[in-house]
Amino acid sequence: MTIKRFEPGPRMSQAVTHGDMVFLAGQVAADTVGTGVTAQTQSILAEIDRLLAVAGSDKSRILATTIYLADMATFAEMNAAWDAWVDKANPPARATVEARLAGPEYLVEIVVTAAKLPAGDAP
Repeated sequence: MTIKRFEPGPRMSQAVTHGDMVFLAGQVAADTVGTGVTAQTQSILAEIDRLLAVAGSDKSRILATTIYLADMATFAEMNAAWDAWVDKANPPARATVEARLAGPEYLVEIVVTAAKLPAGDAP
């Protein structure tokens, strides 16, 4: 099976496909200045939508998600943004954990594994 890397950098690729699977790198908000958990989560989810489309998938095909929060006290705030975005007919398996993220400006990081869309349905 072919491995395809999307937006590769010196350290990692933003997305990788292998067969019918899509793996996204951990996504954090691009703009963190003056933003809270809601804005960061919304920004990350928009980037996940974009990367899934680039890799031939969409949020209805997400299989599993791991969400990292800098502070579990913001769980409800993150969930409000998540609940407004997630495909209600196809919710993925999900875990949410508290973790120290790469920098104090990051409040949320989300990792996604998805299935590709069937060949005739890909964007």
